[in-house]
Amino acid sequence: MTTLSTVRPGATVRITTDTATEPFWQAAKQRRLVVARCGRCGHHRMPPTPFCPECSSTETEWPELSGAGEVYSYAVIHGFPGDPDLVLVAAVVDLADAPGTRLVTNIVGVDPETVEIGMPVRVDFTPIADGWLLPVFRAAEGDAGVIG
Repeated sequence: MTTLSTVRPGATVRITTDTATEPFWQAAKQRRLVVARCGRCGHHRMPPTPFCPECSSTETEWPELSGAGEVYSYAVIHGFPGDPDLVLVAAVVDLADAPGTRLVTNIVGVDPETVEIGMPVRVDFTPIADGWLLPVFRAAEGDAGVIG
């Protein structure tokens, strides 16, 4: 039987926000993926920061992305303290609508042996502690390895 990748139980995942990251997390609560983009030079940045690393501007826009991406790098993790049967696929995903921008995340709902660099993925959201939603990614429709 194939064990599908998942995330840690939501109640165990906690986040903190600040003025630079709050818009990202508020959008995620609405099941929207956004990215910080400099209002002066257009440079995308993830994680969000209070100023642009390219031009030092504090002007920030938050465009909504399509949710499409591609696996840039990943690691399969078998077992976690307190949950030895948990299988995680920790990944870095290139965001299609924000060139050069990557998000550290999990790939969920796939046979971990089918994940590969360059695999197309789409954003989904999973509940975590305190009413927040965590962006995770699933194999894009029609991609091999998707079960169920």
